[in-house]
Amino acid sequence: MIEDVHKILQLLEGGFSDLHVLVVGDLMLDRYILGEVDRISPEAPVPVLRHAQRYERPGGAANVAMNLAGLGCKVVLGGFWGRDAECNELRATLEKAGIDTVGVVSTTLPTVSKTRIIGRNQQLLRLDIESREKPSAEEAAELEKTAVALVEKVNVVVLSDYAKGALTTSLCEAVIRAARRRGVPVLADPKTPDFSKYSGATCVCPNLNELSVATGVPQHELPALIDAGGEQRREHDIEYLVVTMSEKGIRVLRDGPSFHSPARAREVFDVSGAGDTVIAMLAAGFAGGLNIERSVELANLAAGIVVGKVGTVPIAGHELVSLLTPSMGLSGADKVLDRHRMAQRVAEWRAGGESIVFTNGCFDLLHVGHVTLLEDCRRFGTKLVLGLNTDASISRLKGPSRPVVGQNERARVMAALAAVDAVVLFDEDTPLEVIQELQPDVLVKGGDYSVETVVGHEVVAARGGRVEIVPTVEGFSTTNIVRKLSAQGPTC
Repeated sequence: MIEDVHKILQLLEGGFSDLHVLVVGDLMLDRYILGEVDRISPEAPVPVLRHAQRYERPGGAANVAMNLAGLGCKVVLGGFWGRDAECNELRATLEKAGIDTVGVVSTTLPTVSKTRIIGRNQQLLRLDIESREKPSAEEAAELEKTAVALVEKVNVVVLSDYAKGALTTSLCEAVIRAARRRGVPVLADPKTPDFSKYSGATCVCPNLNELSVATGVPQHELPALIDAGGEQRREHDIEYLVVTMSEKGIRVLRDGPSFHSPARAREVFDVSGAGDTVIAMLAAGFAGGLNIERSVELANLAAGIVVGKVGTVPIAGHELVSLLTPSMGLSGADKVLDRHRMAQRVAEWRAGGESIVFTNGCFDLLHVGHVTLLEDCRRFGTKLVLGLNTDASISRLKGPSRPVVGQNERARVMAALAAVDAVVLFDEDTPLEVIQELQPDVLVKGGDYSVETVVGHEVVAARGGRVEIVPTVEGFSTTNIVRKLSAQGPTC
């Protein structure tokens, strides 16, 4: 179970939007051509792909930026692209995601692109278009100057190195120096065997193969490889060496004992882009104030999501929220949300394919009738949101002697019930405004109502939802309980 779930959810549901991240590295355009293969060509012994679909996605450092944008961060991107059609496609996608490309320098070289031809989820061929030349000294100097200046405006820096020429040793050293002066964390994803290029970085994130190449120790000699990685970390003044080990999980080498986060068991379709997701999630965690353990565990969860998809697909915040909220044992306090966060969580649930059920009431002095109603509500969808009248609202509706139990205590008790996924307080006499904000798929009311008399039924019907009426349990009500207690008088 991940600790600090409350803080993590706060970040995923709006906290990351306050964070500014600089990503500098090798930009790419990933193309995918998908289809079906059912015969071999008569012209040559090669499969024939019947073309069905084609799409483009940002790759390399641009994919790291897309992952961070998907988490809600404000991202500025630095690197190189050409003056070609690939640049136009890449720029349009990045700008649509809200990524600032002010740090990108145009060159006379082509924009790096990779075209993957896939049949039945199996990659048949990859075609790379790139120049063997490096950007000119003037272009490299311009990128370095721009990147160093942008460090002043961000909370964390990511160096995404795909060994295509953007991240020179000079640039890495200059950016790391500037970041250390300001106390800004720097994370590097290495593609060069010489880790001295990243000396002084907060965190370097190699996979096992990259660590093996850098140390000269074979991958199958894992204990010796990890020890050699620790020596590299100390030699180059790197605070954390985070080693991604595929099905073995993620190992963190640091001062003191190492930390290991086991891999989350998921079906793997495509590992391309998983490293980008890991470093993006680590960077967001660092900037958001999470410690290394929580950041790595989140990165592990995020990587487990993206490898279950075909192609380079960035993580989205709602996917992590959907994964965290049902499976991590949320406490009752984590389920009580204000109106703004409730709207965000419902949007994230809906984006993850969940169906939202809403019901409301005072729920003063919890009894079996309440519990039965909520269990009935839960059957109509996958997430149940409970709207709870505030104390002021109840006093206006039921008189100055009510409620018996205060709103904070009522909310906490209701959130502790297994049937309830979230609780939101409303101060109005009816929940109409909350229903308008949340747009539930199913609206449930208990008692002798008709659909037309349920507050908010028009809102739900307008978006294609429905209203359900469930019978109440006879003989149980808060009013009856209060009367009994009053009739008994003082007990001591």
